Amino acid sequence: MSSNRTLMVLPGDGVGPEVVNETLRVVEWLAKNKSITFNVKEGLVGGASYDKYGTPLTDETLADTIEADAVLFGAVGGPKYDGVDFDKRPENGLLRLRKEMDLFANLRPAMVFPALVDASSLKPDIISGLDILILRELTGGIYFAEPRGIEEVSSKVKKGYDTNLYTTPEIERIGRVAFDLAKARNGKVTSVEKANVMMSGVLWREVMTNLHIKEGNGIDMHHMYADNCAMQLVRDPKQFDVIVTDNLFGDILSDCAAMLTGSLGMLPSASLGSVDKNTGKRFAMYEPVHGSAPDIAGKGLANPLAELLSLSMMLRYSFEMKDEADLIDKAVSLALEAGPRTPDIMAHGREKVGTKGMMDIILRKLEELTN
Repeated sequence: MSSNRTLMVLPGDGVGPEVVNETLRVVEWLAKNKSITFNVKEGLVGGASYDKYGTPLTDETLADTIEADAVLFGAVGGPKYDGVDFDKRPENGLLRLRKEMDLFANLRPAMVFPALVDASSLKPDIISGLDILILRELTGGIYFAEPRGIEEVSSKVKKGYDTNLYTTPEIERIGRVAFDLAKARNGKVTSVEKANVMMSGVLWREVMTNLHIKEGNGIDMHHMYADNCAMQLVRDPKQFDVIVTDNLFGDILSDCAAMLTGSLGMLPSASLGSVDKNTGKRFAMYEPVHGSAPDIAGKGLANPLAELLSLSMMLRYSFEMKDEADLIDKAVSLALEAGPRTPDIMAHGREKVGTKGMMDIILRKLEELTN
């Protein structure tokens, strides 16, 4: 079947190719059973690209990615590249994609599936039914702002420095996304910064306050310091609905929230840009939160569910295929109830399966749900 939807696949490094390849089995299932097809292109990124081309992202791959309707991403990095020049490190391929596509809004849901309540390190009554969303500003802040560098102060002393910089428009646009998401959820936004010690945090709070007054009709918004938010996530996570924060704090808090669900292997993410007013197209990339996991790469042990749930987010946000996204989410829930688990979410008395084994169960559940 032909399709006018182009999907760019960037498996990357470590367990990235393993979880991406298994997720593509569901893409094939959708084509066969739902007549939903994609023109699938594949490229190299991160260490895989560096090994072949000497750069973590070629201009050609970037151009193909920009032309695509959505991007399914694996993971980048690994100890093999620890000695590589900073600008050639695998992670810079990912950062360049985010910057060139202006993927400023990073959506990281933290939802606890009923079957995984016991997999969390927190008590079941604290995390049972948890469904929160962390919205991370992704193209500004300390990861991109200048000046930054390492300089010699003396023959024995160096200094390393970074700049955490935000402008009013950058904060306003991520704030608007937070309000839009909250309107479709429970209507509550927690804006997180460090206004008590950081001037960028002072501006963040000021801009979010003014935006709420002008555009936050019906939204219940609160401010919270980032360190308190980290504590509250493990004390009473269900107090939150949408958390919106900057690049650095979003990176840290979303990993903290990941462990509420039982495993990083369960967390998907979506990175979205603005909608082009002329074409209606929105740049978007979907990836698991877990990273390349080099310690288990190549062993067939990685949990593919975060990648699969990233595909579900792609169907939901890039292609408005809510029914198909819900179908995948339901299949994941049923698969977890069925028993077999990958090592990261193992529980007493459960059968251990690998990456392929878990996806085999998913495909069986998809068949059951549609027959």
